[in-house]
Amino acid sequence: MGVRLPHVPFHRNRFFQMATRLIAALFAASVAMSAAAKAQDVLYFSAIPDEDETRLTERFSAVAEYLSQELDVPVQFVPVKSYPAAVTAFRNDQVQLAWFGGLSGVQARLLVPGARAIAQGDEDTQFVSYFIAHSDTGLERSEDFPQAARGMTFTFGAKTSTSGRLMPEYAIRENTGDAPEEFFSRVGFSGDHSQTLRLVASGAWQVGALNFAVYDQAVADGAPEVSTAKVIWKTPPYPDYNWTIRGDVDARWGEGFADRVQAALVGMNDPDLLAAFPRRAFIPAANADYAPIEDVARQLELLE
Repeated sequence: MGVRLPHVPFHRNRFFQMATRLIAALFAASVAMSAAAKAQDVLYFSAIPDEDETRLTERFSAVAEYLSQELDVPVQFVPVKSYPAAVTAFRNDQVQLAWFGGLSGVQARLLVPGARAIAQGDEDTQFVSYFIAHSDTGLERSEDFPQAARGMTFTFGAKTSTSGRLMPEYAIRENTGDAPEEFFSRVGFSGDHSQTLRLVASGAWQVGALNFAVYDQAVADGAPEVSTAKVIWKTPPYPDYNWTIRGDVDARWGEGFADRVQAALVGMNDPDLLAAFPRRAFIPAANADYAPIEDVARQLELLE
Protein backbone atom coordinates (compact mmCIF):
# COMPACT_ATOMS: atom_id res chain seq x y z
CA MET A 1 0.00 0.00 0.00
CA GLY A 2 1.53 3.29 -1.13
CA VAL A 3 2.10 6.32 1.07
CA ARG A 4 -0.35 9.08 0.40
CA LEU A 5 1.38 12.47 0.17
CA PRO A 6 -0.43 15.49 1.55
CA HIS A 7 -2.10 17.67 -1.06
CA VAL A 8 -0.39 21.02 -1.52
CA PRO A 9 -2.59 23.45 -3.42
CA PHE A 10 -0.88 25.36 -6.30
CA HIS A 11 -1.52 29.09 -6.25
CA ARG A 12 -0.72 30.40 -9.69
CA ASN A 13 -0.91 34.10 -8.67
CA ARG A 14 1.44 33.62 -5.73
CA PHE A 15 3.94 31.81 -7.98
CA PHE A 16 3.99 34.63 -10.50
CA GLN A 17 4.32 37.24 -7.74
CA MET A 18 7.35 35.46 -6.33
CA ALA A 19 8.89 35.01 -9.78
CA THR A 20 8.33 38.67 -10.61
CA ARG A 21 9.96 39.76 -7.35
CA LEU A 22 12.94 37.48 -7.97
CA ILE A 23 13.45 38.80 -11.50
CA ALA A 24 13.17 42.39 -10.28
CA ALA A 25 15.70 41.73 -7.51
CA LEU A 26 18.12 40.12 -9.94
CA PHE A 27 17.74 43.02 -12.38
CA ALA A 28 18.34 45.57 -9.63
CA ALA A 29 21.42 43.68 -8.48
CA SER A 30 22.70 43.52 -12.07
CA VAL A 31 22.22 47.27 -12.54
CA ALA A 32 23.93 47.99 -9.23
CA MET A 33 26.87 45.74 -10.11
CA SER A 34 27.15 47.35 -13.55
CA ALA A 35 27.10 50.83 -12.04
CA ALA A 36 29.69 49.82 -9.47
CA ALA A 37 31.92 48.34 -12.15
CA LYS A 38 31.52 51.46 -14.26
CA ALA A 39 32.36 53.65 -11.28
CA GLN A 40 35.55 51.66 -10.80
CA ASP A 41 36.70 52.04 -14.43
CA VAL A 42 40.06 53.78 -14.27
CA LEU A 43 40.38 57.04 -16.16
CA TYR A 44 43.85 57.00 -17.68
CA PHE A 45 45.55 60.18 -18.84
CA SER A 46 48.90 61.11 -20.26
CA ALA A 47 50.91 64.14 -21.28
CA ILE A 48 53.42 65.03 -23.95
CA PRO A 49 56.94 64.57 -22.51
CA ASP A 50 58.02 68.19 -22.91
CA GLU A 51 60.30 67.95 -19.86
CA ASP A 52 62.22 65.15 -18.15
CA GLU A 53 60.12 62.19 -16.99
CA THR A 54 60.81 62.61 -13.27
CA ARG A 55 59.39 66.13 -13.22
CA LEU A 56 56.38 65.09 -15.30
CA THR A 57 55.57 62.13 -13.05
CA GLU A 58 55.74 64.33 -9.95
CA ARG A 59 53.49 66.92 -11.58
CA PHE A 60 50.85 64.59 -12.94
CA SER A 61 50.66 62.12 -10.06
CA ALA A 62 49.36 65.01 -7.97
CA VAL A 63 46.92 65.92 -10.75
CA ALA A 64 45.67 62.31 -10.86
CA GLU A 65 44.95 62.41 -7.13
CA TYR A 66 43.09 65.70 -7.49
CA LEU A 67 40.95 64.46 -10.42
CA SER A 68 40.16 61.20 -8.64
CA GLN A 69 38.78 63.13 -5.67
CA GLU A 70 36.79 65.54 -7.85
CA LEU A 71 35.34 62.90 -10.19
CA ASP A 72 34.93 60.05 -7.68
CA VAL A 73 36.58 57.59 -10.09
CA PRO A 74 40.10 56.12 -10.04
CA VAL A 75 42.47 58.24 -12.14
CA GLN A 76 45.97 57.19 -13.17
CA PHE A 77 48.77 59.02 -14.99
CA VAL A 78 50.51 57.06 -17.76
CA PRO A 79 53.93 58.46 -18.80
CA VAL A 80 55.00 58.13 -22.43
CA LYS A 81 58.39 58.43 -24.10
CA SER A 82 57.56 60.74 -27.02
CA TYR A 83 55.01 63.13 -28.48
CA PRO A 84 53.84 60.57 -31.10
CA ALA A 85 53.47 57.98 -28.32
CA ALA A 86 51.07 60.30 -26.47
CA VAL A 87 48.95 60.70 -29.60
CA THR A 88 49.01 56.94 -30.27
CA ALA A 89 47.96 56.12 -26.70
CA PHE A 90 45.02 58.52 -27.05
CA ARG A 91 44.01 57.09 -30.44
CA ASN A 92 44.14 53.50 -29.12
CA ASP A 93 42.09 54.32 -26.00
CA GLN A 94 45.01 53.50 -23.73
CA VAL A 95 44.38 56.93 -22.26
CA GLN A 96 41.13 58.87 -22.40
CA LEU A 97 42.45 62.30 -21.41
CA ALA A 98 45.71 64.01 -22.30
CA TRP A 99 47.66 67.21 -21.78
CA PHE A 100 48.75 67.99 -25.33
CA GLY A 101 50.59 70.76 -27.07
CA GLY A 102 48.77 72.66 -29.79
CA LEU A 103 49.98 70.43 -32.63
CA SER A 104 49.75 67.08 -30.85
CA GLY A 105 46.23 68.02 -29.71
CA VAL A 106 45.19 68.71 -33.30
CA GLN A 107 46.72 65.40 -34.40
CA ALA A 108 44.92 63.46 -31.66
CA ARG A 109 41.51 65.03 -32.29
CA LEU A 110 41.75 64.32 -36.02
CA LEU A 111 42.32 60.64 -35.20
CA VAL A 112 39.53 60.19 -32.63
CA PRO A 113 35.97 61.12 -33.67
CA GLY A 114 34.23 63.30 -31.12
CA ALA A 115 37.42 64.17 -29.23
CA ARG A 116 37.48 67.73 -28.00
CA ALA A 117 39.71 70.25 -26.30
CA ILE A 118 38.11 71.08 -22.96
CA ALA A 119 40.61 73.26 -21.09
CA GLN A 120 43.77 75.27 -21.52
CA GLY A 121 46.03 77.34 -19.34
CA ASP A 122 45.18 81.00 -19.08
CA GLU A 123 48.58 81.65 -20.69
CA ASP A 124 47.95 79.21 -23.54
CA THR A 125 45.80 81.62 -25.51
CA GLN A 126 48.88 83.85 -25.97
CA PHE A 127 51.80 81.41 -25.88
CA VAL A 128 55.25 82.26 -27.25
CA SER A 129 58.51 80.49 -28.03
CA TYR A 130 61.89 81.86 -27.03
CA PHE A 131 64.91 81.75 -29.31
CA ILE A 132 67.96 81.36 -27.10
CA ALA A 133 71.66 81.60 -27.92
CA HIS A 134 74.89 80.71 -26.18
CA SER A 135 76.59 83.82 -24.84
CA ASP A 136 79.69 83.14 -26.96
CA THR A 137 77.67 83.83 -30.14
CA GLY A 138 77.50 87.52 -29.30
CA LEU A 139 73.80 87.60 -30.19
CA GLU A 140 71.79 90.10 -28.15
CA ARG A 141 68.09 90.27 -27.33
CA SER A 142 66.05 92.19 -29.89
CA GLU A 143 62.48 92.82 -31.00
CA ASP A 144 63.55 91.80 -34.49
CA PHE A 145 64.23 88.28 -35.71
CA PRO A 146 67.95 87.44 -35.20
CA GLN A 147 69.18 87.57 -38.79
CA ALA A 148 72.75 87.48 -37.49
CA ALA A 149 72.19 83.83 -36.50
CA ARG A 150 72.48 82.84 -40.17
CA GLY A 151 75.11 80.15 -40.60
CA MET A 152 75.08 79.11 -36.93
CA THR A 153 73.95 75.73 -35.56
CA PHE A 154 70.38 75.41 -34.32
CA THR A 155 68.28 72.89 -32.39
CA PHE A 156 64.53 72.52 -32.17
CA GLY A 157 62.92 70.51 -29.36
CA ALA A 158 60.72 67.53 -30.26
CA LYS A 159 59.81 67.10 -33.93
CA THR A 160 56.07 67.52 -33.28
CA SER A 161 56.32 70.16 -30.55
CA THR A 162 54.25 73.28 -31.15
CA SER A 163 56.47 75.66 -29.19
CA GLY A 164 59.70 73.76 -29.80
CA ARG A 165 59.36 73.16 -33.54
CA LEU A 166 56.12 74.12 -35.37
CA MET A 167 55.91 77.82 -34.55
CA PRO A 168 59.69 78.41 -34.47
CA GLU A 169 60.01 76.87 -37.94
CA TYR A 170 57.11 78.97 -39.17
CA ALA A 171 58.81 82.08 -37.74
CA ILE A 172 62.13 81.23 -39.42
CA ARG A 173 60.49 80.78 -42.80
CA GLU A 174 58.36 83.93 -42.46
CA ASN A 175 61.26 86.14 -41.38
CA THR A 176 64.04 84.83 -43.62
CA GLY A 177 62.32 83.31 -46.63
CA ASP A 178 64.45 80.20 -46.07
CA ALA A 179 63.87 76.77 -44.61
CA PRO A 180 65.71 76.21 -41.30
CA GLU A 181 68.22 73.94 -43.07
CA GLU A 182 69.04 76.78 -45.46
CA PHE A 183 69.30 79.53 -42.88
CA PHE A 184 71.38 77.61 -40.32
CA SER A 185 74.49 75.56 -40.99
CA ARG A 186 73.17 72.55 -39.08
CA VAL A 187 69.73 71.75 -37.60
CA GLY A 188 68.85 69.16 -34.95
CA PHE A 189 66.12 68.05 -32.55
CA SER A 190 66.87 67.83 -28.83
CA GLY A 191 63.70 65.91 -27.87
CA ASP A 192 62.31 68.30 -25.24
CA HIS A 193 62.53 71.88 -23.98
CA SER A 194 64.69 71.16 -20.95
CA GLN A 195 67.22 69.39 -23.14
CA THR A 196 67.25 72.30 -25.60
CA LEU A 197 68.17 74.63 -22.76
CA ARG A 198 70.92 72.31 -21.54
CA LEU A 199 72.41 71.81 -25.02
CA VAL A 200 72.53 75.51 -25.87
CA ALA A 201 73.90 76.33 -22.43
CA SER A 202 76.69 73.80 -22.93
CA GLY A 203 77.57 75.15 -26.37
CA ALA A 204 76.66 71.89 -28.14
CA TRP A 205 74.29 74.03 -30.24
CA GLN A 206 74.68 77.77 -30.71
CA VAL A 207 70.99 78.66 -30.99
CA GLY A 208 67.75 76.91 -30.08
CA ALA A 209 64.01 77.42 -29.63
CA LEU A 210 61.91 76.38 -26.66
CA ASN A 211 58.74 76.90 -24.64
CA PHE A 212 58.92 80.27 -22.84
CA ALA A 213 57.45 78.82 -19.63
CA VAL A 214 60.26 76.26 -19.30
CA TYR A 215 62.90 78.98 -19.64
CA ASP A 216 61.12 81.35 -17.25
CA GLN A 217 60.81 78.53 -14.71
CA ALA A 218 64.55 77.84 -15.04
CA VAL A 219 65.19 81.50 -14.27
CA ALA A 220 62.88 81.35 -11.24
CA ASP A 221 64.64 78.19 -10.05
CA GLY A 222 68.07 79.75 -10.43
CA ALA A 223 69.14 77.07 -12.93
CA PRO A 224 72.79 77.49 -13.96
CA GLU A 225 71.95 77.06 -17.67
CA VAL A 226 70.41 80.52 -17.93
CA SER A 227 73.77 82.14 -17.27
CA THR A 228 75.10 81.05 -20.67
CA ALA A 229 71.87 80.46 -22.66
CA LYS A 230 70.22 83.86 -23.17
CA VAL A 231 66.90 84.82 -24.75
CA ILE A 232 67.50 86.72 -28.00
CA TRP A 233 63.98 86.83 -29.51
CA LYS A 234 60.43 85.67 -28.93
CA THR A 235 57.79 84.69 -31.48
CA PRO A 236 54.42 86.38 -31.91
CA PRO A 237 51.75 84.75 -29.70
CA TYR A 238 49.77 81.64 -30.69
CA PRO A 239 47.43 79.11 -28.97
CA ASP A 240 49.19 76.11 -27.48
CA TYR A 241 48.71 73.56 -24.68
CA ASN A 242 45.33 71.97 -24.01
CA TRP A 243 43.52 69.20 -22.18
CA THR A 244 41.80 66.95 -24.74
CA ILE A 245 39.29 64.20 -23.92
CA ARG A 246 37.93 61.32 -26.01
CA GLY A 247 34.41 61.57 -27.38
CA ASP A 248 33.27 58.26 -25.91
CA VAL A 249 33.87 58.91 -22.19
CA ASP A 250 30.21 59.71 -21.49
CA ALA A 251 29.26 56.21 -22.68
CA ARG A 252 31.67 54.71 -20.15
CA TRP A 253 31.30 56.94 -17.11
CA GLY A 254 27.86 58.39 -17.64
CA GLU A 255 26.21 61.31 -19.41
CA GLY A 256 27.97 64.60 -18.79
CA PHE A 257 31.24 63.03 -17.66
CA ALA A 258 33.36 65.04 -20.12
CA ASP A 259 31.76 68.22 -18.80
CA ARG A 260 32.54 67.12 -15.23
CA VAL A 261 36.20 66.61 -16.18
CA GLN A 262 36.25 70.07 -17.75
CA ALA A 263 34.71 71.58 -14.61
CA ALA A 264 37.31 69.84 -12.43
CA LEU A 265 40.18 71.15 -14.54
CA VAL A 266 38.82 74.69 -14.73
CA GLY A 267 38.11 74.55 -10.99
CA MET A 268 41.71 73.58 -10.15
CA ASN A 269 42.86 76.34 -7.82
CA ASP A 270 45.54 74.68 -5.69
CA PRO A 271 48.60 76.94 -6.07
CA ASP A 272 50.99 73.98 -5.93
CA LEU A 273 49.16 72.10 -8.69
CA LEU A 274 49.01 75.18 -10.90
CA ALA A 275 52.64 76.10 -10.24
CA ALA A 276 53.74 72.67 -11.43
CA PHE A 277 52.57 73.39 -14.99
CA PRO A 278 53.21 76.38 -14.49
CA ARG A 279 49.86 78.11 -15.11
CA ARG A 280 47.93 80.84 -13.32
CA ALA A 281 44.64 79.03 -13.97
CA PHE A 282 42.86 76.78 -16.43
CA ILE A 283 40.04 78.10 -18.60
CA PRO A 284 37.56 76.39 -20.97
CA ALA A 285 38.83 75.54 -24.47
CA ALA A 286 37.29 74.37 -27.73
CA ASN A 287 38.62 72.70 -30.88
CA ALA A 288 38.11 75.90 -32.87
CA ASP A 289 40.68 77.67 -30.67
CA TYR A 290 43.41 75.62 -32.37
CA ALA A 291 42.44 76.25 -35.99
CA PRO A 292 45.50 78.53 -36.47
CA ILE A 293 47.79 75.67 -35.35
CA GLU A 294 46.16 73.27 -37.78
CA ASP A 295 46.53 75.80 -40.61
CA VAL A 296 50.26 76.27 -39.96
CA ALA A 297 50.81 72.51 -39.59
CA ARG A 298 49.19 71.92 -42.98
CA GLN A 299 51.35 74.64 -44.55
CA LEU A 300 54.47 72.92 -43.20
CA GLU A 301 53.10 69.50 -44.17
CA LEU A 302 53.24 68.21 -40.60
CA LEU A 303 49.75 66.68 -40.73
CA GLU A 304 48.90 63.54 -42.67
